Amino acid sequence: MKALRFLDKPENRNIVLRCFFVALGVLLVIDFFIHKHAAFTWEEAPGFYAVYGFVACVSLIFIAKLLRYVVKRDEDYYNR
Repeated sequence: MKALRFLDKPENRNIVLRCFFVALGVLLVIDFFIHKHAAFTWEEAPGFYAVYGFVACVSLIFIAKLLRYVVKRDEDYYNR
């Protein structure tokens, strides 16, 4: 984990975050100019895959939180 020690400094974290957001912005702008070979018309909307991926990720988080109550075991489940 020594390789990531440079992220301990706040100014380095800000540089990494700025680069990340610039990359996201560039990809979003490029999305307006690329022709997509979509099977459905809504797939051709600019930013569709970004929104779809975000909604899918958030849905997985909420489903995992609900699933936790189904599969959760007591603390001493294996030591009885």
